[in-house]
Amino acid sequence: MSHEHGYDKQALGKRLRRIEGQVRGIERMVEDDRYCMDLLTQIAAVSKALESVALEVLDEHVKHCVAGALASGDERAAAEKSEELLAAVQRFARTR
Repeated sequence: MSHEHGYDKQALGKRLRRIEGQVRGIERMVEDDRYCMDLLTQIAAVSKALESVALEVLDEHVKHCVAGALASGDERAAAEKSEELLAAVQRFARTR
């Protein structure tokens, strides 16, 4: 389990591969000329899954990267990580 950046690379990769499979499933649905509401349902599921991954990465960023910078006593690093966090939260809020 790698925590260089706070997240578990194996677990994150597994979740992203699962989402990738969902997207391929949507592509097959398009090829099979499936009903548009079925497509929209699956697209919404992929969006929700990606949002969940984003929240998990953000959570790990706070617990690992931001907390580490704050605990280090390095004011510059703490300010940098805090600004990154605020920017990430703003980006995430705009997509909702």
